[in-house]
Amino acid sequence: MGFDPTGGMPPVETVAQRFHPDDLPIFAEKINRAVRERAQFEVDYRVIHPNGEIRHIHNIGHPVLGPSGELLEYLGTGIDVTERKQAEDNIRQREMELRQILEFTPQQIAVLGPDGTFIYSNQANLDYLGLTLQEWQNCDPRRFVHPDDFEQTMSQDHSKFLSGLPFEVELRLLGTDARYRWFLVRHNPLQDAEGHLLRWYITGTDIEDRKQAEQRLVNENIALREEIDKTSMFEEIVGISPALHAVLSRVSKVAPSDSTVLITGETGTGKELIARALHKRSQRSSRAFVSVNCAAIPRDLIASELFGHEKGAFTGALQRRLGRFELAEGGTIFLDEIGELPAETQIALLRVLQEREFERVGGTISIRTNVRVIAATNRDLQAAIAAGTFRGDLFFRLNVFPIEMPPLRERREDIPVLVAYFIDRFARKAGKSFQAVNKSSLDLLRSYSWPGNIRELQNVIERSVIVCESDNFSVDESWLSRPALATDHVVRVELSGKLAAQEKEIIEAALRESGGRVSGPSGAAAKLGVHRSTLESKIVSLKISKHRFKNAAPLKNT
Repeated sequence: MGFDPTGGMPPVETVAQRFHPDDLPIFAEKINRAVRERAQFEVDYRVIHPNGEIRHIHNIGHPVLGPSGELLEYLGTGIDVTERKQAEDNIRQREMELRQILEFTPQQIAVLGPDGTFIYSNQANLDYLGLTLQEWQNCDPRRFVHPDDFEQTMSQDHSKFLSGLPFEVELRLLGTDARYRWFLVRHNPLQDAEGHLLRWYITGTDIEDRKQAEQRLVNENIALREEIDKTSMFEEIVGISPALHAVLSRVSKVAPSDSTVLITGETGTGKELIARALHKRSQRSSRAFVSVNCAAIPRDLIASELFGHEKGAFTGALQRRLGRFELAEGGTIFLDEIGELPAETQIALLRVLQEREFERVGGTISIRTNVRVIAATNRDLQAAIAAGTFRGDLFFRLNVFPIEMPPLRERREDIPVLVAYFIDRFARKAGKSFQAVNKSSLDLLRSYSWPGNIRELQNVIERSVIVCESDNFSVDESWLSRPALATDHVVRVELSGKLAAQEKEIIEAALRESGGRVSGPSGAAAKLGVHRSTLESKIVSLKISKHRFKNAAPLKNT
């Protein structure tokens, strides 16, 4: 206590002066109680040396009683525990600092007992879940873990939890915003020297952004695999005709924007190729291009194909499935044969175009979407509107920027270029080489009307490459789907003249009935069941003056 041992026992008053002022009352109270009760005592106190140094003392006193039970004296020991106290203070300080670090760390941290009992959670975890520590300690994990993830975790990782092996799992936790976010949850066990499990230390790291990026990558890979599996009509836009140049000019103007585009034209004219060109020249070119043929999907499945479905939405829906709009997120979706959409799907598509959101089949949560829509059709949508099979409001939403693809018969300047392109393409695949193109075959290809347009031309060239054995490329004219040519030139001209006359008579009757109007629901094209551009081409080739029918009164049925 800082006294000189050679000076003898100092007075009690002097000894009392060495006690820390805060500890002397406590010491005195314990001593007085022990004397009254003639009991053992144990007390901790501090003493202050003359040089100002403070030492911690742990004192234990044992009563010595006389024959009749009277208290004679106390025998005791005083142990200097200063170093131990300093070590305990240091531990408490480090624990406090560690607790503060855990409270302010952005990770979610929890401590569980060996049986899974909730012991401790840092503030970041409590704030995300919207719970107090007591609520968290007493709540069921099903309250904040996604049901699908909870079942999987309990079935696959329960054995690891019981055995005390470290493991990690990815799961979704429900936040205060009522939305689930993905977390990587690591479980690390604390064991004693004998290997007994004492605690589970758990950390949760928010990986929502990573999971979304992974999902986008998966979606784009799915879309890419689908595109690779498809056989494109041809890789490049080939042609020199003014009609094609006019189309490409419109493509270059609208491509950089996010405007919805409606591509019209006969089948086989290359509408999807134009859609791909729009995507490649847009700011979305680095993201997915997803193509959907609306006519190739059963009517009762088209909504699920476009917007996806939830597990159990209908018979056979065994799990959640993403739709094409989610696969195309951030990119472009091409809806071919848009005129074949059923009425209920037209309504859902209209909502996407108006509000940029949709719901999966069987779902209740609205999903925001950022997708550019390009549609195409070979039907007359205005006639379909008049017939009640296509919504007018959807048409106007789709027809923000119309592009009409001309048929191949209006691009005859492109036929030699396309023929050369296709010969080169298919000859390289077949391991063949051609030195020239038979002139009569080229004339035949130029004069043919090509009802199947570029797709038909492609098929004819590919077939000819396969069967042609010489280095002079030729085409069998019997492969062209038109009336067989007569050997006699006179008969051929006569037959052609009769057919043209009959065709001209039919077209003039339709123009007379429609008052000279070609397009629209009451136009001649709709009455004849052909596309407007096809009828315009026929009018030009047959030298029909449609203007002379404009003042004629439409015929009435009697």
